[in-house]
Amino acid sequence: MLETFRNAFRIADIRKKIGYTFLMLIVIRLGSELPTPGVNSTYIKEFFAQNTGEAFNLFNAFTGGSFEQMSVFALSITPYITSSIIMQLLTIAIPKLEEMHKDGEDGRKKIAAITRYLTVVLALIESTAMSIGFGRQGLLKEYNFVNAAIVVLTLTAGSAFLMWIGERITEKGVGNGISIVLVINILSRVPSDISTLVNQFVKGKNLASGGLAVVIIVAIIIGMVVFVIILQDGQRKISVQYSQKMAGRKSYGGQSTHIPLKVNTAGVIPIIFASSLMQFPVVIATFAGKGNGTGIGSEILRGMNQGNWLNPDQIKYSWGLIVYIILTVFFAYFYTSITFNPLEIANNMKKSGGFIPGIRPGKPTVEYLTKRLNYIIFIGACGLVIVQVVPIFFNGWFGAQVSFGGTSLIIIVSVVLETLKQIESQMLVRNYKGFLSN
Repeated sequence: MLETFRNAFRIADIRKKIGYTFLMLIVIRLGSELPTPGVNSTYIKEFFAQNTGEAFNLFNAFTGGSFEQMSVFALSITPYITSSIIMQLLTIAIPKLEEMHKDGEDGRKKIAAITRYLTVVLALIESTAMSIGFGRQGLLKEYNFVNAAIVVLTLTAGSAFLMWIGERITEKGVGNGISIVLVINILSRVPSDISTLVNQFVKGKNLASGGLAVVIIVAIIIGMVVFVIILQDGQRKISVQYSQKMAGRKSYGGQSTHIPLKVNTAGVIPIIFASSLMQFPVVIATFAGKGNGTGIGSEILRGMNQGNWLNPDQIKYSWGLIVYIILTVFFAYFYTSITFNPLEIANNMKKSGGFIPGIRPGKPTVEYLTKRLNYIIFIGACGLVIVQVVPIFFNGWFGAQVSFGGTSLIIIVSVVLETLKQIESQMLVRNYKGFLSN
């Protein structure tokens, strides 16, 4: 990793791209400190102080603390992420969009434009819900139509501006812009999380206890990072052989290749889907000012709230964790099934004269790929469950109230690895250009 950065800084073009990306990230962090007009800045801070570990903590982590401060970037790029996922699902379900997706660069540009419009619509909906839901409870200094409209327009514009920055980083920076914006927001919360852990488990303890706590915390963090790297990079290679074809006296084909099946085929999507489905009712109840009662509805909401899972004092609410795990495994299979089609791959292999050694083309190939894929999905889903449960365990059992969780870790590791690969590919392209020019 360090060698890649050293080599990158030796190349002027890539050095400029890294510098441009760095300047854009500074703009993002500065914007995260600008308050939204007409907002009572202490309300959200008091809300988080009273609801540590609640449903909004993941959202706050994705926004880099902007939501907690209710800055102009309070929505961050979460509307864009949601719209991208929706468009990806709709591309599979709607033939017209699928046709666009397969229509080369022009089709992808049209889908990107639709995604942008959908992002603005989602940002309007989310900001309206926040200004009305929280505004009635004290978020706005004076709750009226004008102040609510200002908040809606400001948050929507902030989200759209972040989307624009992400696209500029992709175009003029190191690439992977939207993901980099998300990662810098998550990383901005790490110092405060570390400070929380130090104050809770190290500060005030004797040397032996404090030192042991530091060793355990560092070992868990390093172990989780290594595990996620293995999970993200792990893949099963399915060998494919192409038969030789004769054209006159020359033969073509006959080469061997492979189909890479990633262990974590669905990435972080299953965790996001499962978490959103579990926390959505809690968020709605919070906006409505309900959920703290004593009825059966409030009990169900507490079980769905991640902040109550694996808490020794409220262990009965940990049923929500079991549902969360089941949903994660389900979405791992569901998302992979709509993005990876064994039948289509088998047909393409058959048309191009390819086959899996020892497996007949056609239906046997489809069955073989499906069987292998299901096995790999299960392993990847188990890995996701481990990554998501470990932080929940420490938050619930030991009261380590930090915003940094399994979802954040997977996003950081995957984006860092992908960005490094893009930088390496740009360096390789430049070397090829230099060779050709000579």
